[in-house]
Amino acid sequence: MRKIFLLLILLGFIKTKAQDNVYPAPAQSQAIALTNATIHIGNGQVIQNGTIVFNNGKITEVGTGVNTSGAKVIDCNGKHIYPGLISSATDLGLNEIGAVRATRDVSELGEINASVRSVVAYNADSKVINTLRSNGILLANVVPQGAIISGSSSVMQLDAWNWEDAVYKMDGGIHFRMPNLSPPRRFGGAFSSASQQPQIDPVRAALDRIDKIRSFFKEAQAYFAEPKHTQTNVKFEAVKGLFNKTQNFYVHCELVKEIMVAVEFAKEFGFKTVIVGGTDSWRVSDFLKQNNIAVILNEMHSLPATADDDVDQPYKTPYLLQQAGVLYCIADQDDNTRGRNLMFNAGTAAAYGLTKEEALQAITLNAAKVLGIDDKTGSLEKGKDANIVVSNGDILDIRTSQVTNAFIQGRELDLTDKHKQLYERYKQKYNIK
Repeated sequence: MRKIFLLLILLGFIKTKAQDNVYPAPAQSQAIALTNATIHIGNGQVIQNGTIVFNNGKITEVGTGVNTSGAKVIDCNGKHIYPGLISSATDLGLNEIGAVRATRDVSELGEINASVRSVVAYNADSKVINTLRSNGILLANVVPQGAIISGSSSVMQLDAWNWEDAVYKMDGGIHFRMPNLSPPRRFGGAFSSASQQPQIDPVRAALDRIDKIRSFFKEAQAYFAEPKHTQTNVKFEAVKGLFNKTQNFYVHCELVKEIMVAVEFAKEFGFKTVIVGGTDSWRVSDFLKQNNIAVILNEMHSLPATADDDVDQPYKTPYLLQQAGVLYCIADQDDNTRGRNLMFNAGTAAAYGLTKEEALQAITLNAAKVLGIDDKTGSLEKGKDANIVVSNGDILDIRTSQVTNAFIQGRELDLTDKHKQLYERYKQKYNIK
């Protein structure tokens, strides 16, 4: 028993000390020039043997024959430069270890949690954050989970002492989790063998829940129509941005029926809508285009939605949305990889119809447009934030992707992470050279 107790103490010590020597980078103090690289702008343009200069956290020059006098020059000969990748839907910083309740702060009790804000629960010291930075992911839209109305998400930059430092765009959207409108398959008849009681119609129950949310937004509408309030309703105040279109209305749904209901629901109130998940979005791409609906595609390395779909349908969906002119981006919500495969999801899409630059846009500029931050990031253009990634090879290719440098608003990041520390630890243990 004593040995087990000592082992637990040791494991706790290792966990608390891992990455404690990795500090947020100080503000950029001098101009930096990255030279002789293949620069992927993020908007489809590629510059061969190019140079990018940034100062005070902003990009000042991009191109060939750029003047680098007075700047610290980093020779990137043979390397590729990309905009910082953007994870557009994640629980990063809210969920550390899924099996340990004390490390999860992703949801609240109740069905309508409009006033819940992921930003204040964000843990800037999460050990997962550094593993994403090592793969070139520099920004993340942190999304609350649970309930029908989960709350608001915020975009965070992944180099900060606390959530106040990390916030990049605060409370950018409200998340609505559409109830499942497809009846589950039943085996053994319509009655429970245990109770012999009729089963509740799940579709009717789902529609009732949607009506409940409709009533909530109608009450919010009436609340904002009042010239003066006798009492402040924090849930109504939290959705004010939906009505003045300063916030996105993120609807989490997958199948055609749910997507159609979501769009019509949002049109009723004039919300700026984004479908999250959208497994069947390719089936209604023309409808989405006509209604100016954007899509955040979730984990692509998965099985198709129905037995009638092509087995590789999830891989082809980005190309079909691209062809239809739908604004979309690619996310990675796989609980096993914790978001680290974002760029490889895009790489898979490039093998199924997209060009490499279109696939890159799906995790950079397109994501920035969906999240409403494309005025300051998402592409390597003059005047935008210097959110930059340097890789030895193609960042979308799992065989060659190796990030060597990363900058957030001009600050050069320490790319140490727990995985690398453990790698070095066991190289030492087993005397591997």
